[in-house]
Amino acid sequence: MDFELTDEQRMIRDTAREFAAREVAPKAAELDKNARWPSEILTKMAELGLFGVAIPQEHGGAGMDTLSYALAMEEISAACASCGVIMSVNNSLFCDPVYKFGNDDQKKRVLAPVASGEKLGCFGLTEPMSGSDAQTMVTGAERTAGGFILNGAKNWITNGPHADWIIVFAVTDRSGPKVKHTAFLVERGTPGFTQNAADHKLGIHAAHSCTVFFENCKVPDANIVGKVGDGFKVAMATLDGGRIGIACQAIGIARAAFEKSVAYAKERKSFGVPIAQHQAIQFMLADMATQIDAARLLAWRAAKMKDQGVRHTAESAMAKLYASEMATRVTHKAIQVHGGYGYSTEFPVERNYRDARITEIYEGTSEIQRIVIAANLLR
Repeated sequence: MDFELTDEQRMIRDTAREFAAREVAPKAAELDKNARWPSEILTKMAELGLFGVAIPQEHGGAGMDTLSYALAMEEISAACASCGVIMSVNNSLFCDPVYKFGNDDQKKRVLAPVASGEKLGCFGLTEPMSGSDAQTMVTGAERTAGGFILNGAKNWITNGPHADWIIVFAVTDRSGPKVKHTAFLVERGTPGFTQNAADHKLGIHAAHSCTVFFENCKVPDANIVGKVGDGFKVAMATLDGGRIGIACQAIGIARAAFEKSVAYAKERKSFGVPIAQHQAIQFMLADMATQIDAARLLAWRAAKMKDQGVRHTAESAMAKLYASEMATRVTHKAIQVHGGYGYSTEFPVERNYRDARITEIYEGTSEIQRIVIAANLLR
């Protein structure tokens, strides 16, 4: 497989890298400390086309490919993991399914403003008692004249406190051996749709998430994404692509911690020499670099397969599994390289360490990724 980047792909990588260094990285610590929603950064990201990277220009996006999106995700996430996941949710979990399964009216009315960054989207699948097991989903929708009445709750909804639209999945048929789900678009301000205050979390503090509620919330037929009963298909296809974005978020976090570790190892001295001259440190840095590159190659492979229209379920799961667990290992070692300073909030590696941990959980835990990979191996 050819991994030589095109001129366009290099351009978006370099543009995102320069923007991240200039506008994002200097504010990352403050955003984390104050759990502040990065409004001014998001506005500039939208101007660069980063909220709909792989969506065609006629639908409000930048008209690039999935690999370009992967490159940009790594760069933004290396500067600030919170900004990275806000971008990932809008691109992968909202724009992608509306583009892939939505009708012409939905693409014009909903997708275009979200892909351009004028509006913001989020994704509602997980519930308080239903995460990976969609068969236990409680949120339901009952047919009414001209649409459905939605009742239930979704939690850990990244972008939820600020999003203008949510694509939400609800059970619409419980009569068979397996329940059937349907995907709905619900606009902020719709009667019966409310959001809780933002969650308090270990990391990604500036990427606000919350629980959302639906109480006798009427959704018109015009806001059904795909066919009634095909919601599970929509959700799984969406997560296949979303896992590429989270893999790249994890790579960005790990790369930031690694680069800081290399720089620190060259400056910090012990026993009269920079610690970079100690083999114990060299071996840690070598392992970190190797694992980051391996994760990046897995993510690029999945992105290329998505661009080629090839089934990439296992490959996306492999990329997400390896990259997320790699990020935890690398950021752990980054703190070790920094010693006591690594445990201090004055140095960014402790933030990298906290931010990395969630990548093993959302959009399918590591255990779910292993189930997905094994199922594809044993089909």
